[in-house]
Amino acid sequence: MSKTRLEAFTDGVIAILITIMVLELKVPHGADLHALLALAPVFCSYVLSFVFLGIYWNNHHHMLHATTHVSGKILWLNLHLLFWLSLVPFTTAWMGENYLAPLPTAVYGADLLLAAVAYTLLQNAIIADHGPDSKLAKAVGGDRKGKLSALIYVTAIPLAFYQPWLSAALYVLVAVIWFIPDRRIEKELHHHDSAR
Repeated sequence: MSKTRLEAFTDGVIAILITIMVLELKVPHGADLHALLALAPVFCSYVLSFVFLGIYWNNHHHMLHATTHVSGKILWLNLHLLFWLSLVPFTTAWMGENYLAPLPTAVYGADLLLAAVAYTLLQNAIIADHGPDSKLAKAVGGDRKGKLSALIYVTAIPLAFYQPWLSAALYVLVAVIWFIPDRRIEKELHHHDSAR
């Protein structure tokens, strides 16, 4: 089965999610700096989530570039990933509107963790379908970044009930870890093309 429909659908969903998030940003009720600063928590939540969605979009693109075909299982696992990503606008707004209150901050982290798990399941299904010698399998290797990210989320979620600002800082740390596109796949694709 061709991967193009999967790519197009995923691109469309992520574009819609970003649009929904930006529509949640409200215009300040005032023309001074104080009115603008009152919206800082909402804006910071938006920026963090925009970066996360951008990271998923970018890495998903690279992952599918290393993929030759998709199966029904891969299609369903991609929908599973999109389900958790579709909750990002809600969890972002809830955390931002409530100024990093413990429960919304923990729920935001849980959504990010579940999206990361869904991405890993999708990645593993593609590797299983394409074989251990596939471009993606070689590029991902032991997936240290993925495992480290999950560990940070698992630490940050309960921490939100005691130190929500520290929890949010850990979410930012994960974004920083992934901000630069995953070069492992690009290197493997380049190496594979050069070997031909």
